[in-house]
Amino acid sequence: MTKRLPDLEAWAIFAKVAEYGSFSRAARELGLSDPTVSKAIARLEARLGITLIARTSRRVSLTDAGYAALERASRIISEGQAVEEEATEQSSVPRGRVRVSVPQSFGIAYLSAILPKFLGAYPEILLDVALSDRKVDLVAEGFDLALRIAKLEDSSLLSRRLCAVRLLLVGAPDYFHRHGMPTDPAELGRHRALAYTGGVARDVWRFLHPTFGEETVQPPVRLWADNADLLNPALIAGHGLAIQPEFLVWRELRDGKLAIAMPEWSVTPLGLHLIMPPSPRRPLRVQMLIDYLARELTHAPWGHDIAE
Repeated sequence: MTKRLPDLEAWAIFAKVAEYGSFSRAARELGLSDPTVSKAIARLEARLGITLIARTSRRVSLTDAGYAALERASRIISEGQAVEEEATEQSSVPRGRVRVSVPQSFGIAYLSAILPKFLGAYPEILLDVALSDRKVDLVAEGFDLALRIAKLEDSSLLSRRLCAVRLLLVGAPDYFHRHGMPTDPAELGRHRALAYTGGVARDVWRFLHPTFGEETVQPPVRLWADNADLLNPALIAGHGLAIQPEFLVWRELRDGKLAIAMPEWSVTPLGLHLIMPPSPRRPLRVQMLIDYLARELTHAPWGHDIAE
């Protein structure tokens, strides 16, 4: 018996319904009618004999089988777009939307500065940038790529490390004048901490020393924040110490508004990474942005003239 070809159109429609969480919005984005989208999903589910999308009066959600199928279904769209771009004469002109997830502070401080040049070079590419410190699911949420500042875990996603991001224990000179300059992690118990809540262990600070090894402390926290930018004014005003990424404090260190404490003790650095869905092919518009970001961000776009 001849094996039937896969219903590629229905799989592509399924991926869009999953991305937008709505049959009607997927229909609008694809230029199809609502019944056409509904029939495609029903046709796919009947063919497989399983339910991919659970429907209620208010929302749609993926079943376990739907989640299992989503990653490959999403590839159908990106693969098809890439093939069409390569096969047409217009493939040399990248066009269309690219969805990007970027950490909020980094996006505002550094990505925003380099985007105008990209927009000028590629006038037919539309960028859809989501600023959030949340770890998004690229495949399920329909992102083409992400910039992520982290120590990456094993993943099926593709990644490209662009540069290192140092983490520094910093405070204001006035704070150190009033409370003393700590020289050892054990001393931090009597200091005040300003803490970023986005880390894996938000209330634990880990330090490394070339001779004494690793030390962990839980300093008393005066201020919590899920965005590290919010901590800087309190730091400069002398209300405590914080472990901040270098890109957020290098100017303040250069200008003497902040100083580095315990320079002999280091915090394990993070990396700035480009993260992409696990597809061997990407539309030309996505590849152009990946190449551009790699060129602009491989060398850390912040200062290196910090006197430690």
